[in-house]
Amino acid sequence: MVVCKELQETPIVKQNCTKPVKPFLKQIITLTILRNKNKKKPIRKEYSNFALAKGFREFKISAKRQIKDFILICIGIFSASFGFKGFLLTNHFIDGGATGISLLISALSGMPLYILIICVNIPFIILAYKVMGRQFAIKTSVAIAGLSIVLATVTFPNVTDDNLLVAIFGGFFLGAGIGFAIRGSAVIDGTEVLAIFLSRKFGTTIGDIIIAINVIIFGAAAYFLGVEIAMYSMITYLAASKTLDFVVEGIEEYIGVTIVSSHSDAIRQMIIQTMGRGVTVYSGKRGFGKRGETNDVEIIYTVITRLELAKLSAEIEKIEPTAFVVMHSVRDTKGGMIKKRPLKH
Repeated sequence: MVVCKELQETPIVKQNCTKPVKPFLKQIITLTILRNKNKKKPIRKEYSNFALAKGFREFKISAKRQIKDFILICIGIFSASFGFKGFLLTNHFIDGGATGISLLISALSGMPLYILIICVNIPFIILAYKVMGRQFAIKTSVAIAGLSIVLATVTFPNVTDDNLLVAIFGGFFLGAGIGFAIRGSAVIDGTEVLAIFLSRKFGTTIGDIIIAINVIIFGAAAYFLGVEIAMYSMITYLAASKTLDFVVEGIEEYIGVTIVSSHSDAIRQMIIQTMGRGVTVYSGKRGFGKRGETNDVEIIYTVITRLELAKLSAEIEKIEPTAFVVMHSVRDTKGGMIKKRPLKH
C-alpha cells in the first residue's frame, strides 16, 4: 500500500490518502472547508488526496458541532418558552436583560411577547455581528426567531398561581433555556453581548454592566408594576442566573485556556487569525515515562469569553485531537485581549 509523503510528515490525519473521496463529498469539502481556508490563494481546480482527507475530517467535526449546537438551541428555546408561558406571563413577573425589557413592555402595553422578543433583540443581534462574528450572529438570530415562533404557536399549561413557585420555577426554566442556548454558541438574550462590548470599550467589568442594566429594569418594574411584583421578579432573576451558571457548568465570563501541543504554531495561528485573540507563548518542558524523560515544548495561553469556548474546542480538535488543554475561570480582565482583532467574515 502506498501512503502519500504528506501523511508521513504530518501525523494529524491518520487516514490513507489513497482512499478516494466520493465526488459529492469532494465537491462539498472543496466549496466549504478548503475554499474558506485558501481565500487569499488562487482558486484551485484540484486538491491532493491528503488535502481532501484532512478537509473531510474537519468537515465531519464541524457538521457534528453544528448538529449538537442546533439540538442545544432547540432545547433552550422550548425551556425558555415553558418558563414564559407556564409561569411568568400570567403573573406579570419579569426577568433581567432583554427578556426582562420585553416582559415589562408586554405587561404595560399588552403587545404580544413574541413580537417584542424580536424587536428588543434586533440591536443586540447587529452588535453580536460586530463583536462576536457572523456565525454567532446567525445562530443568535435563528434562536431568537425560534423562540418567537414557539411563543406564538405552542400552548403551554399554566402550572401554578403561587407567586413564590412562579418566581422560582419560571426563573429556573428561563435560565436553563438561556444556558442551553449559550452552550449551543448562541444567545436568546442579547444583554450579555452588550455587556461584553461595553466592557471592551470602557474597560469596566462585565458583571458591573449587567448589574447596572438590571437595576434600571427592576427599578422600572417597581415603579410601573408595583414593589411586590418587582421583588418577586428579582427572585426570578436570581433563580435564572444561578440555573444558567449550572447549565454552562460554572463557566464565568472569561475562560483562561492553556494548551500543550506538538502543533503549537498551528494552534497559535488559529487563535490569532480565526478566533481574533491574542496569545502568550511559554517555553516549557514536557515530562513523561518512568525515567522522567523530558523534551522542549511551547505552551500556549489565551483568554476567551465563554461564548467562544465551543468554537475554540472545535478548532483545536481539528488541528490535534490529543492536545492537552486546561481551562479555568477568570473573574475578569483588563487590557490585552479586551481589544479584540476584527474577524474576517
